[in-house]
Amino acid sequence: MQIRDLPYPDPGIPDARSGPRFLLWLGRNQLGGQLKALAWGLVHFTGIGGLSVGAGLAVQAVVDRSGGRLALAGGLIALFGAAIAVGDTMLHRSAVTNWITAAARVQQLLARKTAELGSALTRRVAAGEVVAVSTGDVEKIGWFVEALSRFLAAAIAIVLICVGLVLYLPELGTLVAVGVPVLALAVLPLLPRATQRADVQREKAGKATELASDTVAGLRVLRGIGGEELFLGRYRAASQEVREAAVRSARMWSLISAIQVLMPGVMLISVIWYGARLALDGRIEVGGLVTVYSAVTLLLFPLRHFEEIAMAYSFSRPSARRAARVLSLERTTFEDERGGLDDARPTGDLYDPATGLLAPAGLLTVVVCGDPDAAGRLAERLGGHATEEEKSPSVLLGGVALDDLPLDAARASVLVQDKDPVLLSGTLTELLDIPSSGAVEPEKALAAAQCADVLDALAQASVDGSGDPMRSRITERGRSLSGGQRQRLALARSLVTDPEVLVLDEPTSAVDSHTEARIAQGVKELRAGRTTVVFASSPLLLDHADRVVFLHEGEVAAVGVHRELVRNDAGYRAVVTRETEQEQRVEREPVMEPASARAREEIEESA
Repeated sequence: MQIRDLPYPDPGIPDARSGPRFLLWLGRNQLGGQLKALAWGLVHFTGIGGLSVGAGLAVQAVVDRSGGRLALAGGLIALFGAAIAVGDTMLHRSAVTNWITAAARVQQLLARKTAELGSALTRRVAAGEVVAVSTGDVEKIGWFVEALSRFLAAAIAIVLICVGLVLYLPELGTLVAVGVPVLALAVLPLLPRATQRADVQREKAGKATELASDTVAGLRVLRGIGGEELFLGRYRAASQEVREAAVRSARMWSLISAIQVLMPGVMLISVIWYGARLALDGRIEVGGLVTVYSAVTLLLFPLRHFEEIAMAYSFSRPSARRAARVLSLERTTFEDERGGLDDARPTGDLYDPATGLLAPAGLLTVVVCGDPDAAGRLAERLGGHATEEEKSPSVLLGGVALDDLPLDAARASVLVQDKDPVLLSGTLTELLDIPSSGAVEPEKALAAAQCADVLDALAQASVDGSGDPMRSRITERGRSLSGGQRQRLALARSLVTDPEVLVLDEPTSAVDSHTEARIAQGVKELRAGRTTVVFASSPLLLDHADRVVFLHEGEVAAVGVHRELVRNDAGYRAVVTRETEQEQRVEREPVMEPASARAREEIEESA
């Protein structure tokens, strides 16, 4: 796989049972690129090792005053120099390709999982963690994949050089062959502690990222209540914890680096001292001593890849664990005796067996629930986005379980708009250019959602001066618009889609009462003949409903129309009118006459 071939046609099915298993799976899928980088790495490191041979031959040729052998040594040095240049260039190219392609594979897997789970993802994994996985963690995983091939090439080259030195000069070669493994493994006892500190740093960094993401998302609310300083203090404390953890981790890695500088220096001094004694005794030639000295000096470069692979693994392991956690999430499915279904989209009544909620086909059903969180979870379940923790039976559409449908068919049949919809950046035309039935034109949807003032604002903010609101750009997440304007544009987008069943969770919570009444009428007219379920407690919406369902403690407590339920159901009336328990008791208690008046009436009757 080359960078120009990205994205992958199919990124594959990852082994997400654990972080190391995910890294192993990723490495197997990068096998071709790893072998290519390994081959170029061997060329590079073989050239480095060969320089010592050329240097030794050149020195010995000078000592022996042999011009022919000096020319041969010069040719070998030039050949090995070319091998180093070509090998290093191609190794870097191959390794970076492995890094980028591995990171792209992980990002594609995360994007596919996000599309599969939808809004249920952020209810099961913190939004900040998802951001950390898709940005910093992807880079660290790619770093390990890139470093792996270079480490293997360095390890093989070190083994070959040590074997060659033993065969070439057993006296010194044996010392080098024994000393190199000691150098490579000297820092091994420190790696667990270094890895642990790196894990702590990554964990604290993820929490700080999550806090920053949540703060930015709620910045408008924080400014409204004057809570900027409070959250700023929390983020400042979190960032200081990250700094302290990073310093502690850096201290351990600096100690490892110091050992990897000290130990090779000790071995180099030992080789020079012992080799000089052998040369003085006449047991080896000067050229042999130079060859071994050069080889030991040049071995320090591939040895550094042992430190790099240790760092890359320690940093990528927690990142891979977080990525595997996200990728292991699955959409809940329930099996029944019918087996699989085809891609046909069912029609009919929408029914939730867990609560008893029934939304008849073609009607506007408004659901009143005293708990906003429970309402949000039910809205998600109606769209087939139930979590693994929810073991209730699947929602039925026309008698067909949504969890038995293919994911695309289920989401095309039932569309859920949550209470905090997201507007992507772009023009209004791009916002409304979405998969739809084609039966609802954008103009009608905008009119039903009462977006006239939004269109005027966009027309005034038109960058190209055309005054066309459809060509005006909307900033990221619609932050240039008010909460009510964003809410109405999101509603218009949902109306354009024109699904078989549209579920709206508090679609008018940020608009005024007059606009809310017009929206209720517009949605009812535009969705005539289609099933619409709205979670709300506003009397203006309830008054336009064909059917009102009151949920209490997770079950249907009453069904009817708004005016009847307000008169006959105290629980419903308390939720809709916000009555307190004391006010309800006052209404139920009979009006008592004053004691003096009753006494006077008794006296008059006895007289």
